Amino acid sequence: MQSIRTLYKVGRGPSSSHTMGPYFASLKIKKLYPQATSYAVTLYNSLALTGEGHLTYQVIQDTLAPHEVVFYSRIDVDKHPNALKFEVYNQDTLLETFYVNSVGGGEIVFNDAPIENPLVYPHTTFSSIKSYCIDNNLSLYEYVKQVEGPEIDDFLLSIWNQMKISIETGLKATGVLPGKLKVIRKANELLNKKIEDETDDIMENRLVSAYAFAVSEENASGGIIVTSPTCGASGILPAVLYYIYKKKNLSDMKIVKALATAALIGNLIRHNATISGAVGGCQAEVGSACSMAAAAHASLSNMFIEQIEYAAEVAMEHHLGLTCDPIDGYVQIPCIERNAVAAIRAINASRIAYFLSNSRKISFDMIVETMYQTGLDMHPKYKETAEAGMAYFYKKSS
Repeated sequence: MQSIRTLYKVGRGPSSSHTMGPYFASLKIKKLYPQATSYAVTLYNSLALTGEGHLTYQVIQDTLAPHEVVFYSRIDVDKHPNALKFEVYNQDTLLETFYVNSVGGGEIVFNDAPIENPLVYPHTTFSSIKSYCIDNNLSLYEYVKQVEGPEIDDFLLSIWNQMKISIETGLKATGVLPGKLKVIRKANELLNKKIEDETDDIMENRLVSAYAFAVSEENASGGIIVTSPTCGASGILPAVLYYIYKKKNLSDMKIVKALATAALIGNLIRHNATISGAVGGCQAEVGSACSMAAAAHASLSNMFIEQIEYAAEVAMEHHLGLTCDPIDGYVQIPCIERNAVAAIRAINASRIAYFLSNSRKISFDMIVETMYQTGLDMHPKYKETAEAGMAYFYKKSS
């Protein structure tokens, strides 16, 4: 598996596949051909269908500026769901043609070449990692640090600091999100809503939701967030961590350790299945993020490795089959509410694991394989195309 440094990326929303990936590809091509004077860019499949709402056109145009960019849209089922073609010109001379796949989490692949980031983890399943950790008396955090090196703490601390900034910025913001849906920001309202005789459970749900909304609304507005593991699911893990951090007055180092545990879960899903909504549906994004958050919550609750595994498994299991059907291609409806619901579900999954891990039947590795196969079997129109589900019926009713 790759380093967790490639999982947590700081960048501009609203979509890791549709915004960050094309941004990184455009930036690389611009650096490779400084003599370029214009570009022709073809967006395929999911990118073509939701490029406007996901700001794909805008981020490519902004990155390749000040040069002219001509865009084309194509459907080609033989290509990757998030495929692009860049034709680079100097005046009338074609310098080079690049084919790029945006494979999820901001990761890009050029011309079907192997992913450039080296594989650093010797184990690729949770069961093998668990066995190694038990045999060597290591926590999952200690395993990550052993593989990544001591400097991983500084990286994770920078990730945590950005997550806090995204939450705190989003909590202060009010008004309407960009785009024709005219969705009103709700994080600030959730944070400050006065509820008579509010119980601890209701307050927990309200605050966790506020934090998830804050990041998701920042993402939807094109703000700076952390892929965890994607932009569309970027509110779930920060919301859970921030809530526990504030409630229990935890140190930043405690959160760093939980971030490492969460990243290991996300890394396993990315390596053995997918974190791309265009490949696996929303189960691959929100489901993966929920698993990461449940594992993080379990680790902060000082649970054993078997309980952490069960928390991550439960969180994913109950997102199986979740479609990706963003209305009009915007990462707003149902995406923002979905982040809040999944953050609360992650905490519940962790609590279930505390009581019931000794009776479980399903392994984390099995549920990852199940999710991937479910995603492959899912009809393409339910995977980030805005052609089916709520996206279809909303358009039909309006």
